[in-house]
Amino acid sequence: MRIVTYNIQYGRGRDGRFDLDRVAREVAGADLIALQEVERFWTRSGGADQPRLLARCFPEHYWAYGPGVDLYLAGEGRGEDGAGRRRQFGNMLLSRAPLLAVRHHLLPKYASLGPPMSLQRSALEAVVEVRGGHLRVYSVHLTHLSAVTRLPQVEALLGIHASAVREGPPICGVGLREEWTLDGMPPPTPRGAILLGDFNMQPDSTEYERIVGPWSPYGGRITNPEGFVDAWVEAGNAIDAGPTAQVQGSPARLDYCFVSAGLKDRVRTVRVDAAAVGSDHQPVWMEIDL
Repeated sequence: MRIVTYNIQYGRGRDGRFDLDRVAREVAGADLIALQEVERFWTRSGGADQPRLLARCFPEHYWAYGPGVDLYLAGEGRGEDGAGRRRQFGNMLLSRAPLLAVRHHLLPKYASLGPPMSLQRSALEAVVEVRGGHLRVYSVHLTHLSAVTRLPQVEALLGIHASAVREGPPICGVGLREEWTLDGMPPPTPRGAILLGDFNMQPDSTEYERIVGPWSPYGGRITNPEGFVDAWVEAGNAIDAGPTAQVQGSPARLDYCFVSAGLKDRVRTVRVDAAAVGSDHQPVWMEIDL
């Protein structure tokens, strides 16, 4: 299975041009695509409905969109359908396999009088069918503000993962009224998960260690069986290699594929597409045997 995660900066490339077709070409061929900074109806990107435009580029994929920022601004008007044009900014998932159950999680936010700017961040979750079972996948975007404001979001994300099986699918139970079962029922929530996205943290950070476990001088990383591993490292890459963006002009690895500890032996390759120019981030590709 070929998986890619890409913060697309609402389609604005290194050259300053907005070009969603270019973004689509840079992630073409993936079975599962996790995108961040996808927006709807913002003036800066031409008022485009980017989730729908990107979905049209991948007619063979199922898709879901989850906005962290969701605003109705005065003077917009209601539109023909009465719904209004809500300015939205968030995460997207596209998958060749059906997205069987989707949930959208808003993450803890710390207000700022500015600068810097504080945005509502979120994690978009979907259960996808893989060969022989099901898997949870997340498109994640954490705050850029600081480690202090990012760590509560990491804790919330880990809490979402830990409670997923206990909470179960959006509809569950036996003996339900037929009106709830006529259209079919979602599968049980799988234990395995993959976290994909722009985490805005670097591998030497407290947040990173909280996800993959602490380092011990007595044998390396302490990986919890219910935790995650960094697929980049698991694939044999150096932990401090593979920059995906810049922080104040310095190369930094901010974008990750974290896989459940039970899936770590299934990771085959992870690479950064350093040639991509469709954003201020680089896509991260993972091949995993599912």
